[in-house]
Amino acid sequence: MGFDPNKAKVAVLMGGPSAEREVSLMSGNGVLQALLSKGIQAVAFDPAHTPLMALREQGISHAFIALHGRHGEDGTVQGALELMGIPYTGSGVMASAIAMDKHMTKRLWLAEGLSTPASIWLTPAQQTTQALADIPKQLGLPLIVKPPHEGSSIGVTKVSQAEQFQAAIELATRHDPYVLCEAFIQGEEVTCPVLGDADHATALPVVRIAAPEGAYDYQNKYFTDAVTYHCPSGLPADEEQAIQALSVAAYRALGCRGWGRADVMIRASDRQPFLLEMNTSPGMTSHSLVPMSAKAAGIDYADLCVRLLQAARLDSTVGITRA
Repeated sequence: MGFDPNKAKVAVLMGGPSAEREVSLMSGNGVLQALLSKGIQAVAFDPAHTPLMALREQGISHAFIALHGRHGEDGTVQGALELMGIPYTGSGVMASAIAMDKHMTKRLWLAEGLSTPASIWLTPAQQTTQALADIPKQLGLPLIVKPPHEGSSIGVTKVSQAEQFQAAIELATRHDPYVLCEAFIQGEEVTCPVLGDADHATALPVVRIAAPEGAYDYQNKYFTDAVTYHCPSGLPADEEQAIQALSVAAYRALGCRGWGRADVMIRASDRQPFLLEMNTSPGMTSHSLVPMSAKAAGIDYADLCVRLLQAARLDSTVGITRA
């Protein structure tokens, strides 16, 4: 089903039940206002309050996914929209599910020869006293502890001393029974948005992130002005191009489409970039990085929203009928 702005009725999916609900509402309301400003018939839709099947009852033709985190960015909503035959923005079921799982993402990237920090993944059964005692020795300090199925830095701790490790594990397991421990890369943090289908994906300008004492956490990401963003990044041209190429390769390896954003660390000692994660439903708030990068490329916020919506589609239309 192609996108006809004169006939489309678009639901902007926002909110939802995840830990990133508050940020999603900010993203979704921004997208909704942008689409309305372009004359597109669009409505807000919160899956936490209204069953998804109501989309069909409301005559929705397309869905703009502004959900973040679980039950929105992890393939579940995408699967429901596939069953209903409603084209949606962003990656399909498989790519969304893989990208939401940081451990599986890293396994795929490593199989493709793409650089990502060394890590150890712990199931609940593996979170024994002996196993936890060995991890700082294996990965070194500092290290990062994170829940592998959350985003927006929720539940993430930088562990600088071994005595902090147990508390970091406990914080991560409040959000996820599994834990990902990752070697810390000392250097600069950057992010690179990617637009388009895998085979024709293109990178937008890199954004360099300067957070106070390196604390690019949930609070600083969305609710303060303490972080400085540089776009243009100010990196040497060859470094920027290498990060863009790495981001596109990472996007293609996961089978992403529509749009995404790769988060990358540049190691200070040798300037090697390391992939941290791929966001398949990036933020669209006033602090968000994809709109910032797009603006540097000459694409304003509203036009970016329309462009993403025009790319909305299903994984497959075979056998789908609409009532």
